[in-house]
Amino acid sequence: MTTSRDRLIAALEHREPDRVPYDLGATHVSGIHAIAYRNLRRHLTLPDLPLQLADLYQQAALPDADILELLQVDTRGLFPLCSHNWHVPDTAGATSVEHTDEWGFTQRFAGDSFWWSQTGWPLPGHSLTADDITKHQWPNAALPERIKGLRAQAEAFRAQGKVVVLKGLCAGMFEMGQRVRGMENFLCDLMVDPSTTSLLLDKINALKMAFWEMALNDLGDVVDIVVENDDYGTQESQLIPPETFRELFKPRLAELFALIKNKLRQRKPAHERGWIFFHSCGNVRPILPDFIEIGVDILNPVHVNAAGMEPVALKRDFGSAITFWGGGVETQNILPRGTPQEVADDVKRNLDALMPGGGYVFNTVHNIQPEAPPANIMAMWHTLQEYGQN
Repeated sequence: MTTSRDRLIAALEHREPDRVPYDLGATHVSGIHAIAYRNLRRHLTLPDLPLQLADLYQQAALPDADILELLQVDTRGLFPLCSHNWHVPDTAGATSVEHTDEWGFTQRFAGDSFWWSQTGWPLPGHSLTADDITKHQWPNAALPERIKGLRAQAEAFRAQGKVVVLKGLCAGMFEMGQRVRGMENFLCDLMVDPSTTSLLLDKINALKMAFWEMALNDLGDVVDIVVENDDYGTQESQLIPPETFRELFKPRLAELFALIKNKLRQRKPAHERGWIFFHSCGNVRPILPDFIEIGVDILNPVHVNAAGMEPVALKRDFGSAITFWGGGVETQNILPRGTPQEVADDVKRNLDALMPGGGYVFNTVHNIQPEAPPANIMAMWHTLQEYGQN
């Protein structure tokens, strides 16, 4: 009998498994919004359970075991503590809630919101100095509490025959720079003061490396896939020129990925390996060869409705070098607003493009959004079951 683990590893090794592997919620960028999750559970006549979140600010649900088994999900996620100073706020009579996390990011959630929005930045001035970076109170990335209890979860998931996926410390260097400085300031920093900006990127990368050193020392032997992320693309193009990515971000990512892969090799038995899952939204086609060169094994979310990300061409040009994880159905318009038949047609098109030859894991283009009807989610799932067989 083929296990989920067999199936997914076959896909990662670019062999065709018995069916296309399916992920729901093993990462904070391949899941489902809490509202859509609650509606789906009720549609499936599953009992209401206390809601757990894989990502607080995105309000991404952590799917429960019953729905993962029912939907034959092949993956299981581990979610480290991302802000040790979080506490449940008193919302009695409040129309909104604010919280400042351990990074110094202030986030706000209004009563009619779907997500938290950042409203405060720790270093928001018009200019950034080396002194600003040195004096800022950065979090302790290597706190053992971040991974407390995760080993037992990983061992249980492996015993169930699942692939184990471990989320990282924080967003990527490009996104974290924006959260530290504000988007406009940080984009200006990149252009007018790359030297000081490099110090900020080095600091963020050092924190990431400290986290992975600590986490993989403990969990490297029971984790299959590690998650890193940074959004460089837009719907039409890139947020920064490819040359800027190659000058400032690519060398640091290469250093980070080398550390991760070395740690996985040290901790795993000789017959096992680990993979790097990299999430980058939008049109990243011009820098996809760079991702592959520095060690990315898996691309997510495969933004098939963005310019340059047409799935047939992606598979033709890069399918032998990288695994596509996502791209199964478009979540901006078709999944939330289409008919079940339109959803099914989109799933079929994307499966036809991406599943041949392995190297594909089915998931939506980023998280399922709150307005997605349960009937459309199930149309997606049923189409995958019917057309995703090899």
